[in-house]
Amino acid sequence: MYCRDSSGVYRSPLLADQPWLDHGFGTRLADPPVRAVTLKQIHSDRILRVGDRLHACEGDALITSHRGTYVAVKTADCVPILIADPVSRAVAAIHAGWRGTVLNIAAKTVRRLESEFSASTQNLLVAIGPCIGGCCYEVGPEVAEQFQELLPEREDLRGRTRIDLAAVNVRQLQEAGIPPDQISLADECTLCSLTGDFHSYRRDKERAGRMLSVIGVPA
Repeated sequence: MYCRDSSGVYRSPLLADQPWLDHGFGTRLADPPVRAVTLKQIHSDRILRVGDRLHACEGDALITSHRGTYVAVKTADCVPILIADPVSRAVAAIHAGWRGTVLNIAAKTVRRLESEFSASTQNLLVAIGPCIGGCCYEVGPEVAEQFQELLPEREDLRGRTRIDLAAVNVRQLQEAGIPPDQISLADECTLCSLTGDFHSYRRDKERAGRMLSVIGVPA
């Protein structure tokens, strides 16, 4: 279970157990108190590597191994995913909406961590933050049909139905080689959670704010 600290930030116990690492999933109440590199998110599978220069860019995932550089994504129902490699100390922040999920952005980010930082899937630690749950994420057939390859066991994807985006990303990460016990999942739906902690675009439309999910290695 993820814990909300006194500042209103949720933390994964899997990542919190790493003393070299800092991370946090922001809420309506607070964002992690660090300066971070962010993206202009475009619902793609574009992954960018960040060095020591902070700059504006377009894409939906950031990777870095630079100490003191934090990377972050913004969400308000989409799936925020943070990844850390205890060996190379590379990290990643991923924004996975339905389009990014269909494009397999989480697994592609794992492959980039492997190719650029010699990361091993047997070492990677993954935390999936609060997002809209399968309880609430209802989509029409034009979206549902695009999940047929990802969910071949489903027979209801030609009509209006519900999709659990977090569960699909978990499946993709496991298929990429991440051991199941190295993936943590926040059991919080941004739309129907009774805590009032989360922004939700489905609920609040244009009035919805965004929550910042951050990861990095302190300098």
